[in-house]
Amino acid sequence: MAQKPSIPKGTRDFGPAEMARRNYIFDTIRSVYALYGFRQIETPAMENLSTLMGKYGEEGDKLLFKILNSGDFLRGIDANELSGEGSPKLAAQLCEKGLRYDLTVPFARYVVQHREELTLPFRRFQIQPVWRADRPQKGRYREFYQCDADVVGSDSLLNEVELMQIVDEVFRRFGIRVCIKINNRKILTGIAEIIGQADKIVDITVAIDKLDKIGLDNVNAELAEAGIPADAIEKLQPIIQLSGSNADKLATMRAVLKDSEIGLKGIDEVEFVLNQFAAVTAPSLQGRAGGGSSLEFDLTLARGLNYYTGCIFEVKALDVEIGSITGGGRYDNLTGIFGMPGLSGVGISFGADRIYDVLNQLDLYPKEVSTATQLLFVNFGEAEAAYALPAVAACRQAGIRTEIYPDAAKMKKQMQYANAREIPFVALAGESEMAEGKFTLKNMTTGEQQLISASEIARIIQS
Repeated sequence: MAQKPSIPKGTRDFGPAEMARRNYIFDTIRSVYALYGFRQIETPAMENLSTLMGKYGEEGDKLLFKILNSGDFLRGIDANELSGEGSPKLAAQLCEKGLRYDLTVPFARYVVQHREELTLPFRRFQIQPVWRADRPQKGRYREFYQCDADVVGSDSLLNEVELMQIVDEVFRRFGIRVCIKINNRKILTGIAEIIGQADKIVDITVAIDKLDKIGLDNVNAELAEAGIPADAIEKLQPIIQLSGSNADKLATMRAVLKDSEIGLKGIDEVEFVLNQFAAVTAPSLQGRAGGGSSLEFDLTLARGLNYYTGCIFEVKALDVEIGSITGGGRYDNLTGIFGMPGLSGVGISFGADRIYDVLNQLDLYPKEVSTATQLLFVNFGEAEAAYALPAVAACRQAGIRTEIYPDAAKMKKQMQYANAREIPFVALAGESEMAEGKFTLKNMTTGEQQLISASEIARIIQS
């Protein structure tokens, strides 16, 4: 017996029911993006490795899926190199391309490559899969979808405010209660300055970003391993464990960073976004089902990606234990890597796969999402099928998702098919119905049956 096929760990198949739910997620996010004037683009699944490498930090580079060169990829490779441990130099010779790690770096490449065609500020959204050579675990996959929105060519913090409004609106539509966490890389840079470790900003941010996952003691151990002195780590403790309201935290940090110009600028930026978000969302919450999202200043939020330079965001679901389901931030220097300096950008990314898991756990999908076919015409034979086909076409023309059973199978089998597919209505016509020019329409939920004309079927289902 042949071995049963399988798929790689960290990937998933999605059947029709799952795809209906996923499309609900994509369509909801897509509709909110369009509401705010974002336009859709797509980029290739694979990019040149030169585009991807060095953009995500050392940890990110290790998680890139690399693609072996086609043809004789070992041509020109020294046998001694192959017998060694496998250096980055060897990998570069064997692999010129890689699967994209996220959608932001490919977007930056797109902006630079198509700069002459774009009108700035450029507002784009993109819904495509990305790949990471990570260790699979709950809520973490090797292949997953991101749903990004970015604005490039504008320094205005109103962009950050609008992106937070988008997050609030999307999760309101889903019915998911969330907390939006905000911080600023300028604040983190200021903290590194005042503890005398400005050159260790990357090590500090990578470590404290793990506070929720590994705890304070392990964060401190990681900081020590990175070569940060004990006295500097000690100075970080009250900052990392800062508590109170947003206003309290901002006031405390303004005092702590009074001698850091860049740190104070970060405080100002966070305060602006918090105040403007509160001003625009509070009135809209009146009478709105589901309430709104809370926006919380969180100093432990660092988002390890090296390209963030300003406000950074992360969204946590309040009723499900899972990692962040949305993230993003400001990246002033990303396009400069590709030869186009001075172009500021800010973006967010919804993690569709984690949102899918949250909606499943909370059972928040609308009932109609799982209903694909609305109406099934039973097939009693050649003559009956020919009689039904014009009605099938008319129902589809009216927007009713309609099937006709393809085979003249037993009635029981066709009704079992309708039940298994959760089809809410079944229409049938035998000799008596055909003689009267009508159909029997059965409501599969209530069991009610009525004899009606073909023209009435769509009206009844739509009502």
